[in-house]
Amino acid sequence: MKKILSLVLVSALGGALTLGAYKVFVEPKSEFVLTTPAATPAFLPTSNVNNLAYEAPDFTVAAENAVNAVVHVKNVSISSGQMSLQDLFSGRTTPRAQMGTGSGVIINSDGYIITNNHVINNSDELSVTLNNNRTYKAEIVGSDPKTDIALLKIDADEDLPFVTFADSDQAKIGEWVLAVGNPFNLTSTVTAGIISAKARDLSGTSSQSFIQTDAAVNPGNSGGALVNTRGELIGINTAISSQTGSYIGYSFAVPSNIARRVIEDIMEFGNVQNGILGISGGSLNSEFSDKLGINDTQGIYVDSVVEESGAEKAGIKKGDIIKEIDNVKVSKFADLTGHIGAKRVGDVVNLKISRDGSLKTINVTLTRNETLTLPLVGRVKNAKHEDLKRFKASNGIKIIELDEKYADYWKKNGVKEGTIITSINDTKINSVDDAQEAIKNKSAYEPLRIELINANGEKERYNFR
Repeated sequence: MKKILSLVLVSALGGALTLGAYKVFVEPKSEFVLTTPAATPAFLPTSNVNNLAYEAPDFTVAAENAVNAVVHVKNVSISSGQMSLQDLFSGRTTPRAQMGTGSGVIINSDGYIITNNHVINNSDELSVTLNNNRTYKAEIVGSDPKTDIALLKIDADEDLPFVTFADSDQAKIGEWVLAVGNPFNLTSTVTAGIISAKARDLSGTSSQSFIQTDAAVNPGNSGGALVNTRGELIGINTAISSQTGSYIGYSFAVPSNIARRVIEDIMEFGNVQNGILGISGGSLNSEFSDKLGINDTQGIYVDSVVEESGAEKAGIKKGDIIKEIDNVKVSKFADLTGHIGAKRVGDVVNLKISRDGSLKTINVTLTRNETLTLPLVGRVKNAKHEDLKRFKASNGIKIIELDEKYADYWKKNGVKEGTIITSINDTKINSVDDAQEAIKNKSAYEPLRIELINANGEKERYNFR
């Protein structure tokens, strides 16, 4: 029995030694790695643009300043209105008061307010309500129908909050703006948008230059403020583009530089001193350039130069292409008229022009507008003394370009360039201002009566219905 136990122990010990030797000297070593939770992998964007969080602009300060400086303008006009049955039987008409409303912007602490001409036009009584609900009677200091700007004055017993003017030439497309006004009699309404375009002409005559924005503007906003995010005035809200009469996406404002020049003229001179460059022409594009036979497709092509204008005196010629005005690039005619609209008679502008393929810089002094496009006739200008003397006329204006549509008619009757117009609708005409006033005062049903001296020195009268 003892021999068996000894044999088992020896066998077990031998097995243990053999296994130990195998583990130490023969079996390959294994490495054990302690695993820990993996760190969250960093996923990098494929774009190399910094993905910074977008911070929305803060309009609160600008809105607060503008709201306190924008007023509610109420225009009361007296009209006969539609006759009632009682009026018909009594043979009388009863005057009726009609009210229109709009907005205005206080521009200094003394109570001067800028608004649209169409807001206060034909008014018999004007009142202005401030944001603190105090109401004052307002007087018209002056207005300019051409730019649709008017200046009002109220007498308040305290200094009033006001907005300061910004340089509208520096406003950028895509810049945030606020429209502040009183749409639908909802006082102190603020809407936000961006500048969609600049130098926008709605008339098709290149005589306007609006700032276009997508800030919501509705009836009643007219005359209100368009301000930047600093609360500075960059425009006077004036018009909307709509087929329904209400806002559908775009609105238009008179640039602050033009509005400021108009009211400064009204305050200083009592009227608006419009300076002109003295050219006519059009914006270049591929089609127009091909028609003219030139390679340039950008700029303003000078088609004609007004006699004795600043442009003529400075040496601007037909065929010149205006590239810049005061270092501002011009690509359409409204760019040019918009910049000049902020200037006055006697101001000097710097033009960069292309002539025969080379660039030139020319300084032009703006002159007073002495030309006018007269319906059915064409362009006329103030006559010089020698013009009147040649036709033995004591007064009148000179035709410088006949209306293309009616040119043959006039020429058949002995009327051509140089003819003197002495009277319009029985009003003696001494200047283009007199002619413009006579046309404006003519009713829609009244014929146009023109008295002139033809090329043969004969006085003739023409009636147009």
